[in-house]
Amino acid sequence: MATPADADIILKLYDLRREEVMRKARNYVSWEFWPASVEEFKEIHKPTNPNNAFWRQVISFWEMVVNLPLQGAVNVDLYLATQSEGIGTRAKFAELSEAATGNPFMPNTLKLIESNEKAKAQFEGAKKNIAGRRELFAAAAKQRAEAAS
Repeated sequence: MATPADADIILKLYDLRREEVMRKARNYVSWEFWPASVEEFKEIHKPTNPNNAFWRQVISFWEMVVNLPLQGAVNVDLYLATQSEGIGTRAKFAELSEAATGNPFMPNTLKLIESNEKAKAQFEGAKKNIAGRRELFAAAAKQRAEAAS
């Protein structure tokens, strides 16, 4: 059962997510960055990429905060009910990242998914949602390209 201290932590995480630069970084990673290939995905990791800092900020944030439920510092059910974006980020990029590096993407988030049935269900739901969004973004890009030619 969640405690008032758990709720306080969750509210502090919410405040951190609302910080101006973090909000821009989360928007970029969630809505603007849709790599279609491993090569496109690798581009975000280059220090010369202007969005590299956004990428690192978002991934490191979710990998840091997922340790709160993993280490017992916050109730896992409350965490999952309020912090699904980290699992969604893993769902969006895991396949490309693992193909690019050969290593697990967001390994701390993966630990939570593998150890908790609710997290696993969230991950599977997020994968379906991401697949649908990916198709919509690809169709829109194709329409823009056809209109431009």
